[in-house]
Amino acid sequence: MNPTLVVLAAGMGSRYGGVKQIDAVGLHNETLLDYATYDAKKCGFGKVVYIIRKDIEKDFRERLFDRVAKNFDADYVFQSPDSLFTAEQIQKISPDRKKPWGTIHAVLCAEEAVKTPFAVINADDYYGRDAFRIMNDHLSALNNDSTEHAMVGYILENTMSRSGSVSRGVCVVKDGYLDSMRENTKISYEGDKIVTLLDEGKFDLTGKEWVSMNLFGFSPTAFKSFHTYWDGFIAANNTSEKAEALLPTAASDIVKNGEGKIKFYSSTEKWFGMTYPEDREIVKNEIANKIKEGYYPDQLWTNK
Repeated sequence: MNPTLVVLAAGMGSRYGGVKQIDAVGLHNETLLDYATYDAKKCGFGKVVYIIRKDIEKDFRERLFDRVAKNFDADYVFQSPDSLFTAEQIQKISPDRKKPWGTIHAVLCAEEAVKTPFAVINADDYYGRDAFRIMNDHLSALNNDSTEHAMVGYILENTMSRSGSVSRGVCVVKDGYLDSMRENTKISYEGDKIVTLLDEGKFDLTGKEWVSMNLFGFSPTAFKSFHTYWDGFIAANNTSEKAEALLPTAASDIVKNGEGKIKFYSSTEKWFGMTYPEDREIVKNEIANKIKEGYYPDQLWTNK
């Protein structure tokens, strides 16, 4: 069966300063997400499900979704601050809570729209077509009851931004499978050094570490594990103003709790993405170069 692509596109873009998911970077106003969707379709994915906020729906349809939907099986769902919460839990949410509840919350919002093995990506990162091919090949061989999940990891130094800090899951890999992963939310350059700021202090990184860019592949059995993680997270953080339920943490729990395995694939692709306002010109230039090389057509989608 053809897998589904699930796209995390409901983030607030606080560092970027706008709705970066639908900012134009292509020659015909394509967004970075247009290119990811195009790559996934070209590599064999059968459907895309975008997770968005209700307040960007009009712009999202006009600037991305309507043209994609003419060329691909596409759907979207909403992630709202009270999605998945009981009435009692809603009463406990802090009135000062502004942040979304995180990437696991987003994935669970898409559960009803996903009927096949599925991959998850961020809306604001460039992954490279080879990564989608790898993930499609893995997921296409699964049935819905499989516990053999997957991820594509990247070399840390290939995923850094000079504009500010990035968040990456640093991975430990054994025998071709993910052994453990820790989310490092503040990795940055200090001169030519790469450092990470953790609760225990500041530490140097080599830049050669394998890291997660949130490109995971799961069978639908993962949803049961995600619900378990989410329920525990909310029990501990219902009143928090900033805590987020993170996909890399929940994926690590699948391994740690013996609920499945995560096959580790790797990519040497160099990342670019829309984390900071300064990144937009970099992304536009990278896309323009790929068009010149013939990697992408001048215009991605036809207007059927």
